[in-house]
Amino acid sequence: MIVQIFGVKNSQETRAAERFFKERSIQLQMIDLKQKPMAPGEIRRFTDKFGNLAALLDTEGKSYVDAGLKYLRVSEDELFARIEREPKLLKLPLVRRGKLVSLGKDEAAWKLMAES
Repeated sequence: MIVQIFGVKNSQETRAAERFFKERSIQLQMIDLKQKPMAPGEIRRFTDKFGNLAALLDTEGKSYVDAGLKYLRVSEDELFARIEREPKLLKLPLVRRGKLVSLGKDEAAWKLMAES
């Protein structure tokens, strides 16, 4: 089963996930969110696991602060649109292998994926 990594190429955490799985010779598919936004179905897999779309946001990141999201209330539709334009609003990388998903740099979850 292939590991899918949703991230951006210039993210340290995304590169760490890529390196983690490559070192273990696990086949992976890298989806650069700057080139291709996540499909709503893919986002739903992560929101089902982590609660809601807001749980996927990197509230400490520069992109979140620069977008003014600490102070603004936006609808979920507007949040989707903002994420499409600026994927760094998410805690990257989003990693999936089968039904297992992880958010951000989560080596414990990656180890479970590597073992499955």
